[in-house]
Amino acid sequence: MYDLLIRNGKIVDGTGAPAFVGDVAVTDGKIAAVSPGASSLSGSAKREIDAHGLLVLPGWVDTHSHYDGQASWDPYLSPASNHGITTVVMGNCGVGFAPCKPDEHEMLINVMEDVEDIPGTALTEGIQWEWESFPEFMDALERKPHAIDIAAQVPHCAVRTYVMGERGGQEVNASPEEIEQMADIVRDGLKAGALGFTTSRTKYHTTRAGVAMPGTYAHEDELMGIGKAFGEVKSGTFGLVADFDHWEREMECLKKISMDNHCPVAFVLFFRKESDWQRVAAQLEYAKQANAQGAQLIPHVGARPVNILMGWDATMNPFLFHQNYGPLAPLPREERLAKLRDPEIRKAILAEEVAFTGDDFLDDLVHDFTKLYDFCKPGERGSIPNYEPGPELSIQSLADQAGVQPREYAYDAMLRHDGTNLLYSPCFGYDQGDLSRQITTLEDENSVISLADSGAHSGVLSDVSVPTSLLSYFVRDRVAVYGKDKAFELEWAVKLHTHDTAKAVGLLDRGVLAPGMKADINLIDFETLEVQRPQVVFDLPAGGRRVYQEADGYVATLVIGETIMEYGKSTGALPGKLIRGHRAAPSV
Repeated sequence: MYDLLIRNGKIVDGTGAPAFVGDVAVTDGKIAAVSPGASSLSGSAKREIDAHGLLVLPGWVDTHSHYDGQASWDPYLSPASNHGITTVVMGNCGVGFAPCKPDEHEMLINVMEDVEDIPGTALTEGIQWEWESFPEFMDALERKPHAIDIAAQVPHCAVRTYVMGERGGQEVNASPEEIEQMADIVRDGLKAGALGFTTSRTKYHTTRAGVAMPGTYAHEDELMGIGKAFGEVKSGTFGLVADFDHWEREMECLKKISMDNHCPVAFVLFFRKESDWQRVAAQLEYAKQANAQGAQLIPHVGARPVNILMGWDATMNPFLFHQNYGPLAPLPREERLAKLRDPEIRKAILAEEVAFTGDDFLDDLVHDFTKLYDFCKPGERGSIPNYEPGPELSIQSLADQAGVQPREYAYDAMLRHDGTNLLYSPCFGYDQGDLSRQITTLEDENSVISLADSGAHSGVLSDVSVPTSLLSYFVRDRVAVYGKDKAFELEWAVKLHTHDTAKAVGLLDRGVLAPGMKADINLIDFETLEVQRPQVVFDLPAGGRRVYQEADGYVATLVIGETIMEYGKSTGALPGKLIRGHRAAPSV
């Protein structure tokens, strides 16, 4: 007698092996049997699901999320669970909320708000500070019910602040004693079950005052000292995001941390211009050579460009620096939209010329309409977002076709759907109108799909939907519908975001449908699978704002064999757990 039998589905087991029609049996929250052939498993079950015509595949594993605050108030970590994600790893980019002294709560909230664009009011109202140390933070997480599994990492920003106070946010070197204190905190965190430690060394992670977040300019001695904790505990992944302005020296440091401490080192890779791509390609080759020598370097790469969604409700829009728009920005939503629809106000905003700031990144966002896209433009497929739009969907091209100025087209396009329509600006990882180079990074033998930033950048993106796009776009539609030159094989794409992501973070008990493995399962209607149009909603604590994106086609999502979602709606089941430490593969 099984607890559950899923019969007659098209099984994509996560190993990369060819899909087959067959049955999956579940007992005690684990896969009991997988058998090819329709109705091939004999015996009975307490519950059966007829999966005829559906894909049956492992739950998605998200290695790069920022649900550190949301985990305090949202048991479903939405919209992760809407997109079939059954495991999330948070504490990335060196930011998080533990350890934290009582008088540092506001500081860490401000850093998270400024760096990850999560409303501070939502974090202030939603987080219940039941901890000071990182082990206490883990205990607090474990007490809260969740639908999906969550894993945490120790964030450098919090650790440095805890040890150094205000000096932690300054460009000063930690003393040997302070480095040892930090290593002790990381060691205790790993022993308490943290999957790793993360740090940030990028100029893009700054506070509203233009100050780099704590840890950004920490000396290499500090990183090396913290790295020793991994060798002592023999567990965990050392993670880093950096600009890599001096990439060869920095990669040598990461290689040394990995080899000295026998630990994986994950580092984020993205590019913006040609020189960046040359550096990324060289880093991929460096990782290959280093791993052949015994290192464990894991490049984390995206399946979607690092992007900014612009709209009247979003953090950014092309008129943000227009003086005639400025007074409208803080108004209540309906009042602001009413004024934006006023012909005289519209005329005044559109007539205004805005000077260049000298910042290439900001100037491109505001002035270059060849790099801004109407990516949910209504058409035969409705308003399905296209994250790889060609030049013909740029605001500049569409405005030329309509015989209007590009800023005029952008203004009116953002008023569609009652002012909720968003425009798409791919900033990093987008080259000459396609994702060819991004695909090259995904196909690298050492890389792992990552960087969704799930739960973060609430006012500018919702890339938690990446696994849904992986199948609906890259596998099904990229060639057949959009005319691009390459599609992904279904089996390889599933392996990419299940087996490979689970392995990269040391969770070898999931990501594959095989006997003994954790019964986290998605049942998907492949033909109707689709990401919905993203829009801004105000459903966080204190009415906080976020870009929200749901999906069609997820018939059911199961965690340890319990159905947590059906057709995009929660069932009320909360079988998720806090993950403590790496998980070994089951012995069957």
